[in-house]
Amino acid sequence: METHGRLVLHLLLLFIFAVVEVRLVCVDVPSDGEAIVGKVKKLTCIYCMKREEILATTKVEWFYTGQHKNKTKTLIYLYDREPQEPKDADAQWKGRVTWTGSKDMQDVSISILNVTLNDTGTYECEVTRFFEFDSFKLSANKNIVINLKVNMRASEDITALYSEIMMYVLLVFLTFWLLVEMVYCYRKISKSDEQVQDTATDYLAIPSENKENPGPAVTE
Repeated sequence: METHGRLVLHLLLLFIFAVVEVRLVCVDVPSDGEAIVGKVKKLTCIYCMKREEILATTKVEWFYTGQHKNKTKTLIYLYDREPQEPKDADAQWKGRVTWTGSKDMQDVSISILNVTLNDTGTYECEVTRFFEFDSFKLSANKNIVINLKVNMRASEDITALYSEIMMYVLLVFLTFWLLVEMVYCYRKISKSDEQVQDTATDYLAIPSENKENPGPAVTE
């Protein structure tokens, strides 16, 4: 019993150490290219840090290019030591863009509040990292382009529809399978009860003298 207790304790300690060593993994997820009027739209921009031990400073610039004839590239949001709205931001974006990035600066996403049809266009996330080593500095850039289309209402997702249909089909199949199993178990239990009753009936049908004297003993 003591050996079993020590084994359980060792396994518990091993599990605790394994949980402590688990770290969040950065995954580069593409942003969805559709938005709905009046809703909040998150524009996802991920720039994973491959080496956390290197000190880095991150600068993020978000640009917008409309679909009008005069396709001008406009700075709509900026992160430079802290999230901030550009001083010369257009009236279209004032108070409508918020920072939704992470503290470790691997997620540098933004969200657009109260989306309008005029927000349709191309968004660019330009990330610059400045790495500091012992004797020199190095920079790295990443540019992510998101083509956003704003709709009046949500479009039908064929994949979601198929998934919902398959879920209902699976639910019906599992219900039918459970019903069959219940009938099978019920019949098996009923058959066992019938066999027990038949055995008891046969035993009761034997005369009492045969029960007490089942037969002459065989002697050599």
